[in-house]
Amino acid sequence: MKRLTILIFIIAAACQAWCQNALADSAYNRDQYGEAVRLYTDILARQGRSPQVYYNLGNAYYRQGKVAQAVLSYERALRLDPTYADARTNLAFLKTRLEDKPEQNNSFFSRAHDSIVQSLTANAWAWIAALGFAAICGAAALYIFSGTVILRKIGFFGGLVLIPFAIYLIVVASDAAARIDSRSEAIVTAPSTFLNSQPRQPRQTEKVVPLHEGTKVQVIDSIPTPDDPVSPRYYKVRINGSTPAWLRASDVEII
Repeated sequence: MKRLTILIFIIAAACQAWCQNALADSAYNRDQYGEAVRLYTDILARQGRSPQVYYNLGNAYYRQGKVAQAVLSYERALRLDPTYADARTNLAFLKTRLEDKPEQNNSFFSRAHDSIVQSLTANAWAWIAALGFAAICGAAALYIFSGTVILRKIGFFGGLVLIPFAIYLIVVASDAAARIDSRSEAIVTAPSTFLNSQPRQPRQTEKVVPLHEGTKVQVIDSIPTPDDPVSPRYYKVRINGSTPAWLRASDVEII
């Protein structure tokens, strides 16, 4: 009886989830994009994060003309599944329409590492790292237990080659897993904001760097500013490896 109750509960939950998704998709197909946004957001709150739902939410936001929220949704979809081709294609299209197009100042090796990390899901990298460790164990076993000199040499030198490779795979798998829940990146959601050298409203004599909606920033620090009448917190951010600066936390949303 207990198993039957659990099975009924699981089936009911699955049916409810399917119905919620169907209602959201139906609203989107009827061009009721505001209702679709509300339903997709409710699905995420009730069922947890899903790359497919974030992708659909991004589409609905785009149809509403809310470019920053669409960028944010696609970025969140790619956090969960970096191989999501449709989300990456739509994000690339939106970036061509953004007002800010900052140059890439990160080093070649940093960009290459980021590309590798984002080429597969965290689970896939975990399996590959496990296979790399297994290969090292196999090379060690070949060296220890083989009675042939040639095979022992293969095991020894093969292990030496595999060790740094396996270590890098572990680093990649760790970075891919950490990226899912990382709070180190944000999207500018305000129509416009600015970068300042200090965490406060700029004075008339100070120069600021303007930013516009949809721009991605790297968050490297934050500080409360309770005396600021505009924003109670500022983020210290960097864009593509540029010099760090401060902006209002209320003008961005963490991915």
